[in-house]
Amino acid sequence: MRILIVAPGSLPVPGGGSVEICISRIASWVAKQHKVTVVCRRFPGQAKVSRSGNLTIVRISADTRARYMAGVLRHARENRYDVIQVDNRPHNAAFIKRAFPGIPVSLFLHSLTFVPKTARVTTDIKKADLVIVNSHSLRDRIIQRFPAVSGKVKIVYLGVDTAWFRPARRKSGNRPFTVLFAGRVIPRKGVPILIEAVGLVRRKIKRARLVVVGGGKPQYIGKLKRQARRLKVPATFVGKVAHRTIRRYYRAADCFVCPSQRHEAFGLVNVEAMACGLPVVASDIGGIREIIRHGRTGYLVRNIRNPAEFSHYIVKLASDSKTAAAMARAGRQEVLRRFHWRMTSQKLLSIYADFLHGNI
Repeated sequence: MRILIVAPGSLPVPGGGSVEICISRIASWVAKQHKVTVVCRRFPGQAKVSRSGNLTIVRISADTRARYMAGVLRHARENRYDVIQVDNRPHNAAFIKRAFPGIPVSLFLHSLTFVPKTARVTTDIKKADLVIVNSHSLRDRIIQRFPAVSGKVKIVYLGVDTAWFRPARRKSGNRPFTVLFAGRVIPRKGVPILIEAVGLVRRKIKRARLVVVGGGKPQYIGKLKRQARRLKVPATFVGKVAHRTIRRYYRAADCFVCPSQRHEAFGLVNVEAMACGLPVVASDIGGIREIIRHGRTGYLVRNIRNPAEFSHYIVKLASDSKTAAAMARAGRQEVLRRFHWRMTSQKLLSIYADFLHGNI
């Protein structure tokens, strides 16, 4: 197959955005078997075209969405593709399908961010031949909003590079118990709940501390720092880091906490943490509950607005090193079994092959 992947255009590929990370990894694995072209927006310092084996990245200079999409159409007209995959932008998928009615167009949705239930979005999603989602939870929500596309929706779990995200030998001795958060530092991610939880943990585990990795607005970060000082929580706010750098924080921590307060379609950070041998404490919402096996690879928190419930499970991990180690091993094995980019690409390719052969 010759496959074109159209990136959203808001961030570079390769890049640090979650969608762009997924595009890069999936494209690299699919290119082991097929010819893949990724079209994305060109940012300063990037080459117009990059090639590696069967993978080509074409970067289009454009300062607006309209100009970007015009460049995408121009490229598609000058080349031949069997499938066009559009990531996370229903409107772009519909735009391309109207221009190429004879080519299968799939919409790979990573979240609900760009799919509000409006007449325009409903029309856009209906235009796609396939809608790929990353969890059963996201599938259910899409079908609930847009029942007419139920037969088009297919699930493809995301993955991680298990050779890169792998456990490290942790130093023993009387050292701090490090609770890690990684992700965008925005209100819906629940960092204030986590700060309160670590404050409660420190009543029993004095050596507990918090590390927050991820970018956010300075005003909001400042508010969180003040909260941590008020609650006497030793907290380090690392800021945004390159994706390949983040593994050192996973490998230096003792547990990972994902206190999301709103629906998460998948929750890739939880998989990365598990791959690095970290037990996970996470909100029991959305696709997260499809990743973590409660009591085996981590703990799922039902009352996501209650810091005490998060602290309860963090204390259990800090107080019982054998259970924590067993969860770490089980989490790593779970990732090797279910969440690898190789599996993601194979599942995606099987869906495209079935569609092209009329089996869907």
